[in-house]
Amino acid sequence: MDTFPDLGSLSDQELKDLIQQLTEEEIDISYKRRILHGKIDILRAELVNRLRKKHETGEEVITGADVQRLTDILAGRAAGEDTGV
Repeated sequence: MDTFPDLGSLSDQELKDLIQQLTEEEIDISYKRRILHGKIDILRAELVNRLRKKHETGEEVITGADVQRLTDILAGRAAGEDTGV
């Protein structure tokens, strides 16, 4: 992470330039964030459709592994940590 400049040492133009630079960076990051959220929404919709189809055909929708993963999440264990079992 870049260190923040000593604001008192910057000229008015340097402050304006820094504001412009950070504003442009924020716009870019916001755009990328919206794209990622769109992709996540599409993936979640696909997963829901697949689960719905499995349910309709009588396939197992929730497995023991799913329940264990949820238990780990609720217990605050991070992914990949040993469950001690």
